[in-house]
Amino acid sequence: MTAIAALAGFSAYFSMYALRKPFTAVTYDNIDDWHYALKFKIALVIAQVIGYATSKMIGIKVISEMPATRRGQAILFLMGLGWLALVLFAIVPTPLKIVAMFLNGLPLGMIWGLVFGYMEGRRTSEVLGAVLCASFIISSGVVKSVGLLSIQWLHVPELWMPAFTALLFAPVLAVSVWVLVSLPAPTASDESARVKRAPMNQQQRAEFLAHYGLGILALVLTYMFATALRDLRDNFAVELWVSLGYSNPAGLFTASELPVAMVALLAMALIIMIKDNRKALGVIHALIGGGLVILGLSTMAYDLAYIGPITWMILAGAGLYMAYTPFNAMLFDRLVAVSHRVATAGFLIYLADSAGYASSVGLILWRNFGTAHLSWLNLFRLACYSTAICGTLLCAAAWWYFSHRTRAINPNHADA
Repeated sequence: MTAIAALAGFSAYFSMYALRKPFTAVTYDNIDDWHYALKFKIALVIAQVIGYATSKMIGIKVISEMPATRRGQAILFLMGLGWLALVLFAIVPTPLKIVAMFLNGLPLGMIWGLVFGYMEGRRTSEVLGAVLCASFIISSGVVKSVGLLSIQWLHVPELWMPAFTALLFAPVLAVSVWVLVSLPAPTASDESARVKRAPMNQQQRAEFLAHYGLGILALVLTYMFATALRDLRDNFAVELWVSLGYSNPAGLFTASELPVAMVALLAMALIIMIKDNRKALGVIHALIGGGLVILGLSTMAYDLAYIGPITWMILAGAGLYMAYTPFNAMLFDRLVAVSHRVATAGFLIYLADSAGYASSVGLILWRNFGTAHLSWLNLFRLACYSTAICGTLLCAAAWWYFSHRTRAINPNHADA
């Protein structure tokens, strides 16, 4: 059941990325009827991210209150809306393409919480969450490669490429959602190990934040740095690779992400060996901090010419995703388990996501209007250093807080 559930979750979210990311594989430098200070591709990215961030904010309520019986229908409906927006993107006049990309991001932000709802609250949640997280590491590169190759080999027009690429993955989506809907609910032993998961009303959400607010704030700030950097690396990968001297990066999109996914997947899957939820929470904080250290040191090694660009992009990506992915699965799943409160990790994930994607928009706008002279490569380097330093300090503060706060729940534990 674990293998089937993991594969279904991986495939479902992989299919979502086929709706969200292929358009970023193109620079859109040949768009002649765009005459604004904001570059066309940057405007597209910002519009989609704003739609995505808005969806995350809405999802704080919707995902935390969503009954399990309605998740499958919601996934298919929202993905359908996202695909229709890509069709609009291809056919509407250029200024309205920005609106179409906003409409594309608006429904897609809900998909993670709906899919993760099938994964959380199980004794095998680390394995399921790790495989699910691997989907967005690998899929972003793969769907961009598929998009570029469809243009080069099948001569699909650039503006139709995103909708065409998404359509290729529709059968995978249908089968994976059918499997997810068919999965058995968490067992009594799952609930005993990880606390029962149930929809949260507004009062329950407020009480949870009141009890753990300072620690959650430190984690959310850490996640804001990681999300902004991750989106920069993801949305402008083609510009980064060109700056590094690779003029045709179609194959690099996929090849550079596979080792990143393997490192992140292995690191997260090992957490399942830790049965004690409080100890696991400490190890997850250490994993996040370790990833941030790798991010900073690999960037320094590249600047000092100790490693080449491909090695740097792989190491920096591995460190970044070691820090980023636990927020999307195991970190909040274990925090809910430690709290001994009936809750859902989806609420905390969407709280962090809504702030994270807001920071992503802020970074892109700052690049366009505040530091337009700064190349994408130099911006990425500076963002790597900032994320590594600030994120490590914030993560350490968060664990200091939780180590004391959770000890009050179970006083038999010594400090980690």
